[in-house]
Amino acid sequence: MPKKLTEEQLTGIIDTGIREFADLGYENANTNVIAKKAGVSVGYLFKTYGDKQGFFVACLEKSLLALSEAISACDTAGKTPGEKARALIRTTIDFSRTHDDYIRMYYEITAMRDGKLSKEMADRIEGLSAEAYRAVIEKGQQEGLIRTDIPATKAAFLFDNIMMMLQFAFAGDYYKERYRVYTGLEPDDPAGDEILIDEVMAFLRGALGVGGLH
Repeated sequence: MPKKLTEEQLTGIIDTGIREFADLGYENANTNVIAKKAGVSVGYLFKTYGDKQGFFVACLEKSLLALSEAISACDTAGKTPGEKARALIRTTIDFSRTHDDYIRMYYEITAMRDGKLSKEMADRIEGLSAEAYRAVIEKGQQEGLIRTDIPATKAAFLFDNIMMMLQFAFAGDYYKERYRVYTGLEPDDPAGDEILIDEVMAFLRGALGVGGLH
């Protein structure tokens, strides 16, 4: 009977997979290579996760769970919509800079050839943030802090697009260079973070305005 792996070893397998998928993409990542680097047999990999797609989904879920936990841990209790937005932006930047591989895993969803799986993952991933953002914006609208001529669902979608591109800006060479071109800031230098956050907040005030995003 094969020896049962420890939690640390299981985490190591997933982290190895995340690095390979992030570096090479789903199609080019090789499960034999991943298993060898993780110190297990490819047979164990398939027995545990079913197939390459099952293992990829497990890696993706670990990446997204980590981001979700970071956002959930963000202290927004008792804060105004503007203070909540600022805290979420700062958390997103910090997470993306320190978990580059996790964010780059997100790219791979858009490249997946399995349309059904892509839809399932989008529903699972986007549903949580969509509801969270909608609730914050709707509350701000009810309190007269955020403009009401944009439906909360649409405003949440636009806000999420900004957050998504902020995630990408600190993960991967192409998006880092894009960040440099547009902002003149260095993505690996935290010294520019407050400048960026202030400018994003100014943009959001103009877009969602009234007075709740100060």
